[in-house]
Amino acid sequence: MKRTLLKPLTFIFFGGLFITNTYAQSGKSNIIQDSRIPELLSLKSKMTNNDELVDRYKIQLYYGTVTGANSVHSKYKSRYDEWEPKIVYESPNYKVWVGNFRNRLEADRALLQVQKLFPNAFVMKPER
Repeated sequence: MKRTLLKPLTFIFFGGLFITNTYAQSGKSNIIQDSRIPELLSLKSKMTNNDELVDRYKIQLYYGTVTGANSVHSKYKSRYDEWEPKIVYESPNYKVWVGNFRNRLEADRALLQVQKLFPNAFVMKPER
């Protein structure tokens, strides 16, 4: 009796495997994305490279008129080349900022060097 049941059960088992493999589900995905996503990723990459997305410490050298800002900017560039100066306009005044420091300790170390030429310089963290 065991032999008579073994053949049909073996046939059903291998037939089931064949049917499962033959008619198994095959999935396809179609991803629809907005055409502006690559443009946004490119913009984010540029902003990250320019450090516009991260909160960093800066040293402010000057606050006032455009001629004063240009004067301080050129005076700084002639003396220091380690940190890049930047003139920022915040109505109605111009500011000269230096550096892009990750933490307060780095900014304070740089401030000690910068204050030799610009005694009124101070560390600040710009608001967005």
